[in-house]
Amino acid sequence: MVPYAVALAERLARGASRIDPARLERHAAFVRSFEDPAGGYRGRDGDADLYYTSFAVRALTMGGLLTREEAGRSADFLRRFDPATLDAVDTMNWLATAVACQAAGGPDVVGDDADRLAAAVCENLATLRTADGGFAKAAGGASGSTYHTFLAVLAHELVGQTVPEPEAVAEFVLSRQRDDGGFVEIKPMRRSGTNPTAAGCALLRILGAESRVHPDDLRDFFADVRTEGGVAANTRVPFPDGLSTFTAYLTDLDWGLGVLHGPAVEGFLVEQLEFPTGGFRAAGWDDAADVEYTFYGLGCLALSAAQPATP
Repeated sequence: MVPYAVALAERLARGASRIDPARLERHAAFVRSFEDPAGGYRGRDGDADLYYTSFAVRALTMGGLLTREEAGRSADFLRRFDPATLDAVDTMNWLATAVACQAAGGPDVVGDDADRLAAAVCENLATLRTADGGFAKAAGGASGSTYHTFLAVLAHELVGQTVPEPEAVAEFVLSRQRDDGGFVEIKPMRRSGTNPTAAGCALLRILGAESRVHPDDLRDFFADVRTEGGVAANTRVPFPDGLSTFTAYLTDLDWGLGVLHGPAVEGFLVEQLEFPTGGFRAAGWDDAADVEYTFYGLGCLALSAAQPATP
């Protein structure tokens, strides 16, 4: 089976192929402005890191604009790190970037070491496993995190492995659903969040347990966080943002909820987040764009472009 992260990348690339090439080039130029000489990409300040490198490389790949030379430089940047020693976030970022670089004609940074790498990555991630079936941010965590569990499962897929005790993971995810229909990040929380809900839904689909959640519950939750054409992080946040809009729109399409609509999402992006010169910002209050939110903005446009035209 194709890993979730790979299938999503391919899906976004198909949608992005329908976006105006000049528009894509503007955003690619913005992303490239954050590359450092070592081949990594930085955030708004500081040095390059795996987190922003992953978003930058995936944004360029989505638009079909990651060159072989750029892929080679980013692959060199990856070689600075041992993915078997990273947390779930950076393990996932390292693996996803490696796949994208190779797909763009860059070198295979894993090479003949794939089996050893897979075993080492899984052994490292096992140190994050918690008694409730999930994965924590750091070793020794008392309970799992919905977000870090999602990343750990994706990382297992990317190294060709199935997460151990998948039913326990599914039970963990289901335990995070709340009466408002959504999912929470950590156990004590009572109010659901958009991004934990999207992560939980994706996990259940990967694990083949989506039938254990009723779509009407999800529909009610996303209707509550929908605002101004986009989606807010939770019901207490009065404004939509790019991350929440992307994850909610993806989930809405995957589950056939019909709460979000492409033209409204695009309107929100154009009016509030997209800079005509390139780049997307986080939300209307933000004063600058970055590579992470440019990925989410392009992702929303790609998802919308891939939908059938409304009569």
